[in-house]
Amino acid sequence: MSGSEPGGVVLASSVAVPAYFHPGAGYWTDLADPRLGAVVLNVDSGAGTVRDSGFADVAHRTSAAGVRLSGYVDTAYGHRPPAEIEEEVRRYRLWYGVRAVFLDQVSAMPEHVLRYRRIVAGVRARGARHVVLNHGVYPDEAYARLADLLVTFEGPWSAYRHVRAPAWATRLPADRFCHLVYAAPRPVLPRALARARRCNAGVVYITDRTGANPWDGLPEYFSRELSLVYAGG
Repeated sequence: MSGSEPGGVVLASSVAVPAYFHPGAGYWTDLADPRLGAVVLNVDSGAGTVRDSGFADVAHRTSAAGVRLSGYVDTAYGHRPPAEIEEEVRRYRLWYGVRAVFLDQVSAMPEHVLRYRRIVAGVRARGARHVVLNHGVYPDEAYARLADLLVTFEGPWSAYRHVRAPAWATRLPADRFCHLVYAAPRPVLPRALARARRCNAGVVYITDRTGANPWDGLPEYFSRELSLVYAGG
């Protein structure tokens, strides 16, 4: 069930966290929250080359709390060999028990749809039960038929203030779309969540963090964000 802004605006229904930080970071305790829609596990810009016991431990504890974990895999905008992508999905499953995949740096161009249809088919064959495509922008409509969730915005609040959803994206269920917004100060949090709703994005993550990797920790207002989104549930 969706939460509501104090003014009555219905907000997003789920929070998905890109957890691009080390197991030793205290943030993992906050992520063992069954309300969360998903947490993206990123060991070493992917699954890494050896099993990391620290990541295995936090992956187990987070999954045990009822949170879906998605393994981060870079696709290099379709230029990475599908076999490499599939192998990384296999390592996430074997080493960390992760059966969902977050494919990053995904092309938005119509001429690459066939390429990604093959990639998605391959990772599903490797055991991926839930597939996310992170375009960071609204892609060609055909991509919506490939994955369970599309990330159609990733960027700062300064850009998010002006984003608009194309007509095709407003006709699908809101839980098919995710928006990741950084550099959003605490005062704009309700406005950012309301913007997600107007764009028909049912899955969100808003953070005040900035820099080259704004996903390297949780926002100062994380508990407030959860309370706003899940107030109705």
